[in-house]
Amino acid sequence: MTHSFIIAARRSPVAPRNGALARCLPHQLTAPVITDLLDQADIAPEAVGELILSNALGEGGNPARIAALASGLPDRVGGLSVDRQCAGGLDAILLGDAMIRAGLHDVVIAGGAESYSRRPVRLRSFADNRPPLAYDQAPFTPWPDRDPDMAEAAADLARHADISRAEQDRWAQRSHTAALAARQKLTAEITPIAGLGHDSFTRNLTERHCARARPVCGPITAANMAVAADGAAFVLMVSDKLAHARSGPKAALLTGATLGADPEQPGLAPIPAVNDVLSQTGLKPDDLTTAEVMEAFAVQAIACQQGASLAEGIVNPHGGALARGHPIGASGAILAVRLFHDLTQTGGVGLATIASAGGLGSALILQAEA
Repeated sequence: MTHSFIIAARRSPVAPRNGALARCLPHQLTAPVITDLLDQADIAPEAVGELILSNALGEGGNPARIAALASGLPDRVGGLSVDRQCAGGLDAILLGDAMIRAGLHDVVIAGGAESYSRRPVRLRSFADNRPPLAYDQAPFTPWPDRDPDMAEAAADLARHADISRAEQDRWAQRSHTAALAARQKLTAEITPIAGLGHDSFTRNLTERHCARARPVCGPITAANMAVAADGAAFVLMVSDKLAHARSGPKAALLTGATLGADPEQPGLAPIPAVNDVLSQTGLKPDDLTTAEVMEAFAVQAIACQQGASLAEGIVNPHGGALARGHPIGASGAILAVRLFHDLTQTGGVGLATIASAGGLGSALILQAEA
Protein backbone atom coordinates (compact mmCIF):
# COMPACT_ATOMS: atom_id res chain seq x y z
CA MET A 1 0.00 0.00 0.00
CA THR A 2 1.32 3.46 -0.86
CA HIS A 3 1.69 6.20 1.73
CA SER A 4 1.11 9.89 1.71
CA PHE A 5 4.10 11.99 2.69
CA ILE A 6 4.48 15.22 4.60
CA ILE A 7 7.11 17.36 2.89
CA ALA A 8 6.70 20.60 4.87
CA ALA A 9 5.15 21.66 8.17
CA ARG A 10 4.66 25.11 9.65
CA ARG A 11 2.76 26.71 12.47
CA SER A 12 2.11 30.11 13.93
CA PRO A 13 3.33 31.02 17.37
CA VAL A 14 0.78 30.19 20.05
CA ALA A 15 -0.43 32.99 22.31
CA PRO A 16 -2.92 32.97 25.20
CA ARG A 17 -6.44 34.23 24.64
CA ASN A 18 -6.55 38.04 24.42
CA GLY A 19 -2.78 38.12 23.95
CA ALA A 20 -0.52 38.98 21.03
CA LEU A 21 -2.70 37.29 18.38
CA ALA A 22 -6.06 38.52 19.69
CA ARG A 23 -6.76 40.72 16.65
CA CYS A 24 -6.36 37.82 14.19
CA LEU A 25 -9.33 35.88 12.83
CA PRO A 26 -8.70 32.22 11.88
CA HIS A 27 -7.97 33.01 8.21
CA GLN A 28 -5.52 35.72 9.27
CA LEU A 29 -3.64 33.17 11.36
CA THR A 30 -3.78 30.70 8.50
CA ALA A 31 -2.72 32.65 5.41
CA PRO A 32 0.89 33.46 6.45
CA VAL A 33 1.46 29.86 7.56
CA ILE A 34 0.22 28.43 4.24
CA THR A 35 2.31 30.92 2.25
CA ASP A 36 5.41 29.85 4.20
CA LEU A 37 4.47 26.20 3.79
CA LEU A 38 4.34 26.43 0.00
CA ASP A 39 7.52 28.50 -0.15
CA GLN A 40 9.36 26.02 2.06
CA ALA A 41 8.40 23.12 -0.21
CA ASP A 42 8.72 25.11 -3.46
CA ILE A 43 5.20 24.05 -4.44
CA ALA A 44 3.03 26.38 -6.52
CA PRO A 45 -0.43 27.24 -5.13
CA GLU A 46 -1.91 25.89 -8.39
CA ALA A 47 -0.72 22.38 -7.48
CA VAL A 48 -2.87 22.21 -4.33
CA GLY A 49 -5.94 20.03 -4.66
CA GLU A 50 -7.59 20.65 -1.29
CA LEU A 51 -7.26 22.57 1.97
CA ILE A 52 -8.64 20.81 5.05
CA LEU A 53 -9.00 23.04 8.10
CA SER A 54 -10.08 22.11 11.60
CA ASN A 55 -11.89 24.80 13.59
CA ALA A 56 -13.92 24.32 16.75
CA LEU A 57 -14.95 27.75 18.04
CA GLY A 58 -15.42 29.92 14.96
CA GLU A 59 -18.47 31.44 13.37
CA GLY A 60 -19.34 28.39 11.29
CA GLY A 61 -19.96 28.53 7.57
CA ASN A 62 -16.88 27.15 5.86
CA PRO A 63 -13.76 28.67 7.43
CA ALA A 64 -11.58 26.48 5.22
CA ARG A 65 -12.93 28.22 2.11
CA ILE A 66 -12.23 31.64 3.61
CA ALA A 67 -8.72 30.51 4.53
CA ALA A 68 -8.11 29.11 1.04
CA LEU A 69 -9.08 32.40 -0.59
CA ALA A 70 -7.09 34.46 1.93
CA SER A 71 -4.04 32.26 1.30
CA GLY A 72 -4.04 32.85 -2.45
CA LEU A 73 -4.96 29.29 -3.39
CA PRO A 74 -6.78 28.84 -6.71
CA ASP A 75 -10.54 29.45 -6.70
CA ARG A 76 -11.10 25.77 -7.53
CA VAL A 77 -9.76 24.75 -4.07
CA GLY A 78 -13.06 24.51 -2.23
CA GLY A 79 -11.79 24.08 1.31
CA LEU A 80 -13.13 21.44 3.70
CA SER A 81 -13.88 22.42 7.31
CA VAL A 82 -13.92 19.80 10.06
CA ASP A 83 -14.88 19.95 13.72
CA ARG A 84 -13.73 17.22 16.04
CA GLN A 85 -12.84 19.70 18.73
CA CYS A 86 -9.33 19.06 20.13
CA ALA A 87 -8.66 16.13 17.76
CA GLY A 88 -9.69 18.05 14.64
CA GLY A 89 -6.23 19.22 13.59
CA LEU A 90 -4.85 15.68 13.63
CA ASP A 91 -7.99 14.30 11.99
CA ALA A 92 -7.69 16.86 9.17
CA ILE A 93 -4.31 15.33 8.39
CA LEU A 94 -5.79 11.83 8.43
CA LEU A 95 -8.48 13.01 5.98
CA GLY A 96 -5.78 14.42 3.72
CA ASP A 97 -3.97 11.09 3.88
CA ALA A 98 -7.16 9.27 2.86
CA MET A 99 -7.73 11.62 -0.08
CA ILE A 100 -4.20 11.10 -1.37
CA ARG A 101 -4.31 7.33 -0.91
CA ALA A 102 -7.63 7.25 -2.78
CA GLY A 103 -6.06 9.10 -5.70
CA LEU A 104 -8.31 12.17 -5.38
CA HIS A 105 -5.40 14.61 -5.06
CA ASP A 106 -1.62 14.64 -5.26
CA VAL A 107 -1.19 17.69 -3.00
CA VAL A 108 -3.25 18.50 0.10
CA ILE A 109 -2.76 21.09 2.85
CA ALA A 110 -4.23 19.98 6.18
CA GLY A 111 -4.27 21.31 9.73
CA GLY A 112 -6.24 23.71 11.87
CA ALA A 113 -6.67 27.24 13.13
CA GLU A 114 -8.35 28.68 16.21
CA SER A 115 -8.87 32.17 17.52
CA TYR A 116 -10.07 31.70 21.06
CA SER A 117 -9.91 35.48 21.40
CA ARG A 118 -12.34 36.13 18.54
CA ARG A 119 -14.81 33.28 19.07
CA PRO A 120 -18.46 34.32 18.83
CA VAL A 121 -20.80 34.48 21.80
CA ARG A 122 -23.03 31.40 21.77
CA LEU A 123 -26.73 31.59 22.57
CA ARG A 124 -29.14 28.68 23.03
CA SER A 125 -32.74 29.31 21.93
CA PHE A 126 -35.87 27.64 23.32
CA ALA A 127 -39.13 26.45 21.75
CA ASP A 128 -41.24 28.18 24.44
CA ASN A 129 -39.91 31.62 23.49
CA ARG A 130 -37.83 32.08 26.62
CA PRO A 131 -34.98 34.56 26.10
CA PRO A 132 -31.87 32.96 24.60
CA LEU A 133 -29.32 31.72 27.13
CA ALA A 134 -25.58 32.16 26.70
CA TYR A 135 -23.48 29.01 27.01
CA ASP A 136 -19.78 28.24 26.88
CA GLN A 137 -19.42 24.50 26.21
CA ALA A 138 -21.46 22.64 23.61
CA PRO A 139 -22.83 19.23 24.60
CA PHE A 140 -20.61 16.30 23.68
CA THR A 141 -23.01 13.48 24.61
CA PRO A 142 -26.82 13.18 24.58
CA TRP A 143 -26.80 12.63 28.37
CA PRO A 144 -26.33 15.72 30.55
CA ASP A 145 -25.33 13.55 33.50
CA ARG A 146 -22.62 11.84 31.42
CA ASP A 147 -21.16 14.93 29.78
CA PRO A 148 -18.54 16.20 32.21
CA ASP A 149 -16.78 19.53 32.19
CA MET A 150 -13.23 18.86 30.96
CA ALA A 151 -11.57 20.06 34.17
CA GLU A 152 -13.93 17.93 36.26
CA ALA A 153 -13.15 14.92 34.07
CA ALA A 154 -9.43 15.57 34.53
CA ALA A 155 -9.86 15.75 38.29
CA ASP A 156 -11.80 12.49 38.24
CA LEU A 157 -9.04 10.90 36.16
CA ALA A 158 -6.45 12.04 38.71
CA ARG A 159 -8.42 10.38 41.51
CA HIS A 160 -8.97 7.11 39.65
CA ALA A 161 -5.39 6.88 38.36
CA ASP A 162 -3.92 8.07 41.69
CA ILE A 163 -1.90 10.83 40.03
CA SER A 164 -1.15 13.51 42.59
CA ARG A 165 -1.11 17.27 42.14
CA ALA A 166 2.64 17.18 42.80
CA GLU A 167 3.14 14.75 39.88
CA GLN A 168 1.03 16.94 37.63
CA ASP A 169 2.94 20.05 38.66
CA ARG A 170 6.27 18.35 37.98
CA TRP A 171 5.08 17.40 34.48
CA ALA A 172 4.03 21.02 33.85
CA GLN A 173 7.41 22.31 35.04
CA ARG A 174 9.15 19.81 32.78
CA SER A 175 7.09 21.01 29.81
CA HIS A 176 8.00 24.67 30.34
CA THR A 177 11.67 23.89 31.03
CA ALA A 178 11.97 21.86 27.82
CA ALA A 179 10.18 24.50 25.75
CA LEU A 180 12.37 27.30 27.11
CA ALA A 181 15.51 25.32 26.33
CA ALA A 182 14.24 24.71 22.77
CA ARG A 183 12.95 28.23 22.05
CA GLN A 184 15.59 28.99 19.44
CA LYS A 185 15.22 25.55 17.87
CA LEU A 186 11.44 25.95 17.61
CA THR A 187 11.75 29.10 15.50
CA ALA A 188 12.49 26.81 12.53
CA GLU A 189 8.86 25.67 12.48
CA ILE A 190 7.18 28.98 13.37
CA THR A 191 5.87 31.62 10.97
CA PRO A 192 5.94 34.98 12.81
CA ILE A 193 2.55 36.70 13.00
CA ALA A 194 1.67 40.13 14.39
CA GLY A 195 5.29 40.65 15.39
CA LEU A 196 5.39 37.47 17.48
CA GLY A 197 7.92 34.80 16.57
CA HIS A 198 7.76 32.46 19.57
CA ASP A 199 5.22 30.85 21.90
CA SER A 200 4.55 33.70 24.32
CA PHE A 201 3.19 31.71 27.26
CA THR A 202 6.34 29.64 27.89
CA ARG A 203 8.02 30.68 31.13
CA ASN A 204 10.25 29.59 33.99
CA LEU A 205 7.60 27.66 35.90
CA THR A 206 8.83 26.77 39.37
CA GLU A 207 7.50 24.64 42.19
CA ARG A 208 6.64 27.85 44.03
CA HIS A 209 4.59 29.11 41.09
CA CYS A 210 2.72 25.81 40.96
CA ALA A 211 1.96 25.91 44.67
CA ARG A 212 0.42 29.38 44.30
CA ALA A 213 -1.55 28.57 41.14
CA ARG A 214 -5.30 29.18 41.10
CA PRO A 215 -7.26 25.96 41.84
CA VAL A 216 -9.73 24.97 39.12
CA CYS A 217 -11.11 21.61 40.24
CA GLY A 218 -9.52 19.30 42.82
CA PRO A 219 -5.84 18.87 41.93
CA ILE A 220 -6.35 20.66 38.59
CA THR A 221 -4.90 24.18 38.68
CA ALA A 222 -4.04 27.00 36.32
CA ALA A 223 -0.46 25.68 36.29
CA ASN A 224 -1.14 22.07 35.28
CA MET A 225 -3.80 22.66 32.63
CA ALA A 226 -3.24 24.28 29.24
CA VAL A 227 -4.32 27.88 28.79
CA ALA A 228 -6.92 28.76 26.13
CA ALA A 229 -5.01 30.13 23.15
CA ASP A 230 -4.86 31.31 19.54
CA GLY A 231 -2.81 29.65 16.80
CA ALA A 232 -2.67 27.75 13.51
CA ALA A 233 -0.68 24.83 12.11
CA PHE A 234 -0.60 23.04 8.74
CA VAL A 235 1.29 20.33 6.90
CA LEU A 236 1.82 19.92 3.17
CA MET A 237 1.00 16.38 2.08
CA VAL A 238 1.82 14.76 -1.26
CA SER A 239 1.48 11.40 -2.97
CA ASP A 240 4.37 8.95 -2.90
CA LYS A 241 4.98 9.65 -6.61
CA LEU A 242 5.64 13.32 -5.93
CA ALA A 243 7.53 12.66 -2.71
CA HIS A 244 10.02 10.31 -4.31
CA ALA A 245 10.58 12.67 -7.24
CA ARG A 246 12.00 15.36 -4.99
CA SER A 247 14.81 15.82 -2.51
CA GLY A 248 14.50 17.44 0.90
CA PRO A 249 12.93 16.43 4.19
CA LYS A 250 9.91 14.15 4.14
CA ALA A 251 8.07 11.78 6.43
CA ALA A 252 5.74 8.95 5.48
CA LEU A 253 2.40 8.84 7.24
CA LEU A 254 2.39 5.13 8.03
CA THR A 255 -1.07 4.97 9.57
CA GLY A 256 -3.58 6.77 11.76
CA ALA A 257 -6.73 6.12 13.74
CA THR A 258 -9.55 7.92 15.52
CA LEU A 259 -11.50 5.84 18.00
CA GLY A 260 -14.30 6.48 20.44
CA ALA A 261 -13.97 5.60 24.12
CA ASP A 262 -15.72 6.30 27.41
CA PRO A 263 -17.18 9.84 27.16
CA GLU A 264 -16.88 10.23 30.93
CA GLN A 265 -13.11 9.68 30.79
CA PRO A 266 -12.07 11.54 27.62
CA GLY A 267 -8.48 11.89 28.85
CA LEU A 268 -7.90 8.16 28.40
CA ALA A 269 -9.26 8.00 24.85
CA PRO A 270 -5.84 8.25 23.14
CA ILE A 271 -4.69 4.95 24.64
CA PRO A 272 -6.79 2.64 22.40
CA ALA A 273 -5.94 4.82 19.38
CA VAL A 274 -2.21 4.51 20.14
CA ASN A 275 -2.53 0.75 20.62
CA ASP A 276 -4.38 0.51 17.32
CA VAL A 277 -1.79 2.37 15.23
CA LEU A 278 1.06 0.43 16.84
CA SER A 279 -0.74 -2.82 16.06
CA GLN A 280 -1.35 -1.76 12.44
CA THR A 281 2.34 -1.08 11.89
CA GLY A 282 3.73 -3.94 13.97
CA LEU A 283 5.63 -1.43 16.07
CA LYS A 284 6.12 -1.59 19.82
CA PRO A 285 6.31 1.46 22.10
CA ASP A 286 10.07 0.91 22.44
CA ASP A 287 10.45 1.30 18.66
CA LEU A 288 9.34 4.93 18.78
CA THR A 289 11.97 7.65 18.57
CA THR A 290 9.73 10.43 19.82
CA ALA A 291 6.10 10.99 20.81
CA GLU A 292 4.01 14.16 20.86
CA VAL A 293 1.25 13.68 23.43
CA MET A 294 -1.33 16.41 23.96
CA GLU A 295 -1.09 18.20 27.30
CA ALA A 296 -4.54 19.71 27.68
CA PHE A 297 -4.05 18.63 31.29
CA ALA A 298 -0.88 17.28 32.84
CA VAL A 299 -2.83 14.38 34.32
CA GLN A 300 -4.10 13.40 30.87
CA ALA A 301 -0.59 13.37 29.41
CA ILE A 302 0.75 11.32 32.34
CA ALA A 303 -2.11 8.81 32.16
CA CYS A 304 -1.67 8.38 28.38
CA GLN A 305 2.11 8.05 28.63
CA GLN A 306 1.75 5.37 31.28
CA GLY A 307 -1.30 3.66 29.75
CA ALA A 308 0.31 3.38 26.31
CA SER A 309 3.66 2.27 27.80
CA LEU A 310 5.56 5.18 26.26
CA ALA A 311 8.98 5.92 27.72
CA GLU A 312 8.70 9.26 29.52
CA GLY A 313 11.97 10.46 28.00
CA ILE A 314 10.62 10.43 24.42
CA VAL A 315 7.39 12.30 25.21
CA ASN A 316 7.26 15.99 24.25
CA PRO A 317 11.05 16.45 24.27
CA HIS A 318 10.73 20.17 23.46
CA GLY A 319 7.73 20.92 25.65
CA GLY A 320 4.03 20.54 25.07
CA ALA A 321 0.73 22.39 25.21
CA LEU A 322 1.17 23.21 28.91
CA ALA A 323 4.04 25.46 27.84
CA ARG A 324 2.31 26.76 24.68
CA GLY A 325 -1.42 26.90 25.18
CA HIS A 326 -4.33 25.07 23.59
CA PRO A 327 -5.82 26.58 20.38
CA ILE A 328 -8.41 23.82 20.18
CA GLY A 329 -8.85 23.24 16.44
CA ALA A 330 -5.12 23.66 15.79
CA SER A 331 -3.64 21.65 18.67
CA GLY A 332 -3.57 18.26 16.92
CA ALA A 333 -1.89 19.78 13.87
CA ILE A 334 0.71 21.46 16.10
CA LEU A 335 1.64 18.01 17.41
CA ALA A 336 2.15 16.80 13.82
CA VAL A 337 4.26 19.84 12.93
CA ARG A 338 6.44 19.27 16.00
CA LEU A 339 6.79 15.59 15.18
CA PHE A 340 7.73 16.25 11.55
CA HIS A 341 10.48 18.70 12.47
CA ASP A 342 12.01 16.47 15.11
CA LEU A 343 11.94 13.34 12.93
CA THR A 344 13.38 15.00 9.84
CA GLN A 345 16.27 16.31 11.93
CA THR A 346 17.05 13.13 13.86
CA GLY A 347 15.46 10.31 11.83
CA GLY A 348 13.33 7.52 13.19
CA VAL A 349 9.65 6.90 13.70
CA GLY A 350 7.29 8.90 15.90
CA LEU A 351 3.78 9.15 17.28
CA ALA A 352 1.34 12.03 17.74
CA THR A 353 -1.81 11.55 19.81
CA ILE A 354 -4.58 13.69 21.28
CA ALA A 355 -7.82 13.34 23.23
CA SER A 356 -11.07 15.13 22.48
CA ALA A 357 -14.25 15.93 24.36
CA GLY A 358 -16.91 13.27 24.10
CA GLY A 359 -14.39 10.46 24.51
CA LEU A 360 -12.41 10.53 21.25
CA GLY A 361 -8.78 9.66 20.74
CA SER A 362 -6.70 10.20 17.59
CA ALA A 363 -3.19 9.03 16.75
CA LEU A 364 -0.86 8.86 13.78
CA ILE A 365 2.62 7.50 13.08
CA LEU A 366 5.24 9.23 10.94
CA GLN A 367 8.52 7.80 9.71
CA ALA A 368 11.32 10.02 8.47
CA GLU A 369 12.74 9.20 5.05
CA ALA A 370 15.92 10.42 3.40
